[in-house]
Amino acid sequence: MAKKALISVSDKTGIVELAKNLIEFGYEIISTGGTLKVLNQSGVKAVDISSITGFPECLDGRVKTLHPKVHAGLLAMRDNAEHMDFLKSMNIDPIDIVVVNLYPFKETVKKPNIDLQTAIENIDIGGPTMLRSAAKNYQDVAVIVDLADYAKVLEELKNGGITKETKFYLMYKVYQHTSYYDTLIANYLRKKLGIEFPEQFTMAYDKAQDMRYGENPHQNAVFYKEAFDITGSLAVAEQLHGKELSYNNINDTNGALDLLREFSEPTIVAVKHANPCGVATAESISEAFRKANAADPTSIFGGIVASNRTIDKETAEQIHQIFIEIVVAPDFTDEALDILKQKANIRLLKLPTIMNTVPADCYDMKKVLGGLLVQEFDRKVVDLDKCQVVTKLKPTQEQMDDMIFAMKVVKHTKSNAIVVAKDKTILGIGGGQVNRIRATKQAIEHSLTDTKGAVLASDAFFPFDDCVEAANAGGISAILQPGGSVRDQLSIDACDKFGIAMVFSGDRHFKH
Repeated sequence: MAKKALISVSDKTGIVELAKNLIEFGYEIISTGGTLKVLNQSGVKAVDISSITGFPECLDGRVKTLHPKVHAGLLAMRDNAEHMDFLKSMNIDPIDIVVVNLYPFKETVKKPNIDLQTAIENIDIGGPTMLRSAAKNYQDVAVIVDLADYAKVLEELKNGGITKETKFYLMYKVYQHTSYYDTLIANYLRKKLGIEFPEQFTMAYDKAQDMRYGENPHQNAVFYKEAFDITGSLAVAEQLHGKELSYNNINDTNGALDLLREFSEPTIVAVKHANPCGVATAESISEAFRKANAADPTSIFGGIVASNRTIDKETAEQIHQIFIEIVVAPDFTDEALDILKQKANIRLLKLPTIMNTVPADCYDMKKVLGGLLVQEFDRKVVDLDKCQVVTKLKPTQEQMDDMIFAMKVVKHTKSNAIVVAKDKTILGIGGGQVNRIRATKQAIEHSLTDTKGAVLASDAFFPFDDCVEAANAGGISAILQPGGSVRDQLSIDACDKFGIAMVFSGDRHFKH
């Protein structure tokens, strides 16, 4: 009795060559629908699944392979006498190889304006069922779901037969793939239903890049991207020049992009080790870079620069003067590229959708040992309707603009976070400190220019008035903080004493 191979694929790449080779190795080909048609038209002898089941395809092709003669032929254990006697009594032939890839659900729902019914029609039923049946009986059935495995299977057949180790590997790939496929479907339906936090949480990712190492050389690492592209994300950027991105490059650049999205005016964000180290807004992107660089030329060295405007010649000339790891921008002029490409290792990333807001159905996630923290993205900065001037002195409009500017940076700085700003330029940042007074002093002391008349923003309330005293010593003229401490009045009184304007925003911005 000839060995049987069942082939039913949506992606028909390489399938004719595979079938011809299987026939040479003594397999009889069983097939379905469009796959059968392609094989027959290519001169490959294949029989219709209906001739095996004795039942026609029906319901517009929804039912083809959901039949006991198919699944008994897949699941029967060859070394189980009762199984084999049953097959013989029912005139069922064992199936030895299954080649299946699934309806293109992902490709379908990625298209614009796809209606629900079209999406549902591209949910494969028979394919996953055959794959799972064949995989469960991996000792006896080789099941191929990935086109990349065609060559491996043929090579082993050429050398005497498919090994048990390979069959076990192919089994793993089936369950990995069907899990991914079902996750895509479940998440599509969840979004349609508007369910934010389901009882079971699954996500689907594709490997985008094997990395040389992780945060440190002794750590292995991989970059996975979401199954569906998120416009404006680093995962969809086009690299124009430079070395491959590292683990730290990706993490740091993602942080720069998160902060950059807060601004609509021409803005430069410089980041070092995931922390903002220079941020400025100006009339032109070249002036914004000059201001950001001048605020902390030491920290920007070896850092990452994100721009929300095209990098032009003037900006490129400034960047070329210092060591920058990565520049990410909506685009680069030809003159700018000529200048920046003179350095072989600088990474240049083009991201036209750099200013796209994060979609509402995206989550902020943090992996912890044994679990996953999932939350909405922090989409607030300052709600002017909630703001309260709590001091006798009111801030000027210029001070208020600078405080909002500073709070945008605070929001993306590790807590405890204090930011000092003036003229829409960051002068000093105190981040990642275990107490607020230390963060306040750090932000003022690290300012390379005079902070007299500058403003200060804090991610959370002042528990004592010591931060106001430090601000006064640094010449700070106005403070924006959430308020809400039982000792708020101490800070208010201190501001009134020193002639500092203070505004309570009502919203904190912890970043842990």
